[in-house]
Amino acid sequence: MEVYQSWQGFEGRQTKIAVGLGNFDGVHLGHQKLLGDLVDTARQRNEKSAVFTFHPHPAMVLNPKNAPPLLLTQEAKEELISRMGVDLLFRIPFTLEFSRMEPEIFIEKVLCKGLNVRDVFIGYNYTFGYKGRGNAELLEEYSSRYNYRLHVLPPVIVDNQAVSSTLIRNLLKEGEVTEAARYLGYQPFFEGLVVVGDRRGTTLGISTINLEYSMDFLLPANGVYVVKVGVDQDTYLGVANIGNRPTFYDYSARPGVEVHLLDFSGDLYGKFVSVHFTRRLRDEKKFSTSDELIVQIRQDIQRARENI
Repeated sequence: MEVYQSWQGFEGRQTKIAVGLGNFDGVHLGHQKLLGDLVDTARQRNEKSAVFTFHPHPAMVLNPKNAPPLLLTQEAKEELISRMGVDLLFRIPFTLEFSRMEPEIFIEKVLCKGLNVRDVFIGYNYTFGYKGRGNAELLEEYSSRYNYRLHVLPPVIVDNQAVSSTLIRNLLKEGEVTEAARYLGYQPFFEGLVVVGDRRGTTLGISTINLEYSMDFLLPANGVYVVKVGVDQDTYLGVANIGNRPTFYDYSARPGVEVHLLDFSGDLYGKFVSVHFTRRLRDEKKFSTSDELIVQIRQDIQRARENI
């Protein structure tokens, strides 16, 4: 997949393009349906399939205090989009200046003159342009003038629920990782850098890795989870704790992520690993002694092994 940070001067602009518009945070089942239809249509009509999206998320520029936390890192999002078979990704820097572009100008200058689109794919609730004035009706109105076809995808329904990033965020905030996976189409995960912690796990006889993550990213609720950890080309079963380690600390800090990898030995400091959440085991809790904590961790590990 070729990645561009501007539509201006696009070298392939003489190529006909089928484009999907949206943020695609999570690349969930709804997004996957749109991307699948996009790629299929582009191949049938000898067009290039493209995604036009923004980085950072527009809300982080327009309303940073209330911007939703992200379900995927930018790198992970682009990897999932690429796996869908998309040819081109336009990752446009979102700025206040761009936010003031009228939707009619976006259609004319960006989509039609800039990208030479012939098919446009959007979700049923997609809006764009200054103050979100652009919508499906406006795109349909301009389609005959600029000779493109508009495809508006209805919501994907799972268990009588419309799949959405908001729904998935709410589930993760409750620690419902198994339920969230039903709407994502994959297990919730994040990729983090292994950093040096306080080495307390080693003193307890149960070594763990500590992971660094972006403040913009949404972790599942504090608690203990069964996870699968990707290390290079290998995958290990593990038990992860998300939280503030109340047994040892009396203050509420930014949640930390510690993972014990089963049947693994080695040094992972400085490596990026992926942590995939398969199910929740329990809430995080405070223990009276280290010995009580060790007993509980060993029980968690046994439960993880019994349900591989």
